Amino acid sequence: MTPDRRRPPADARRVAAEKRGRRAERAATWFLRLKGYRLLASRFKTPVGEIDLVMRRGRTIVFVEVKERPDEAAGLDAVTAKARRRIARAADYWLAGHPDAAGFDLRFDIVVASPGRLPRHHISPFDATGAAW
Repeated sequence: MTPDRRRPPADARRVAAEKRGRRAERAATWFLRLKGYRLLASRFKTPVGEIDLVMRRGRTIVFVEVKERPDEAAGLDAVTAKARRRIARAADYWLAGHPDAAGFDLRFDIVVASPGRLPRHHISPFDATGAAW
């Protein structure tokens, strides 16, 4: 293999993926803000995982998973059953630390960011147990 055709080292690929992910999260945040959502937390880390965005619109708290993929189907497929359960468990941690959110409706959304397109917002594709609708 010629040097110009080699894959970049794993560290470089990881750094590039991290950059794309952060860019997708920023795009998703602004896209949702334009739709009337308010950002409560981003990259909320818990012992069981991370929630990309926690947003609020009216009396609804929305836990958002953001995926940057070449197309919408790949982005949705990337949110596996295991990932949905992880997000739901992480949401429990966020809620435990925010008792003022008691009584709000809860929702789990996915935003898929693809190059050259506006983000696609999928409202409530799974529930608080991680089960897909």
